Amino acid sequence: MGETDTARCAQVTSEPLDPGAASAHVPCVPQRERYVFVCTNRRPDGSPKGSCAAHGSVEIHAALKNLMGERGLNKVKVRACTSGCLDVCWAGPVIAVEPDNYFYGRVTLADVPEIADALAAGTRVERLILPPNDFDEKTADPPLKSAAKEPQT
Repeated sequence: MGETDTARCAQVTSEPLDPGAASAHVPCVPQRERYVFVCTNRRPDGSPKGSCAAHGSVEIHAALKNLMGERGLNKVKVRACTSGCLDVCWAGPVIAVEPDNYFYGRVTLADVPEIADALAAGTRVERLILPPNDFDEKTADPPLKSAAKEPQT
């Protein structure tokens, strides 16, 4: 690690790094301002709970990750990650934004550029923010229509 990297890692960990220690050979993991977790959980077709993957979340994650990279935001500002179930399946596809502690719900591929713009600006896309009632399936707004093809009978 170079002098700048050592200083940055020491800043992140709040502990001085000892260049002679064995752990000094482990590269520093860059810290981003925000991490966005796109649920890509997939359940079997026809599952009553549904799944984010059946609504296009895998493609949403890929597009978001690509945009973050194109804009040069993925190294320092925002990291787009996949996640397992975030327990709001009825409102999927769902994206959790941390450390800001909010969720986007019913996200479509068409929403990705607006989400990327908001992440770059440090703002939110208010129309996609899940309200408190959406965290309980009994009081949640209706889900998106499935993006997956329905099996033919």
